[in-house]
Amino acid sequence: MDYVSALLPPIVMAVAFTALVVTIIKNQGGANKAKEDALVDAALARAEGAQQQGPAGPARDS
Repeated sequence: MDYVSALLPPIVMAVAFTALVVTIIKNQGGANKAKEDALVDAALARAEGAQQQGPAGPARDS
């Protein structure tokens, strides 16, 4: 009976990992894809805009 208690945790973890992978794959695309793409595009646009403005540090007098 010790072999059952030794094998149970790895089996439970394998089932949980499989369920996680299936859930991730099912949630790819679908109705939320356009919303996720829009959020990424907005974040990239903000990052590019901040990069083009340059650093906003104090002016140096030389």
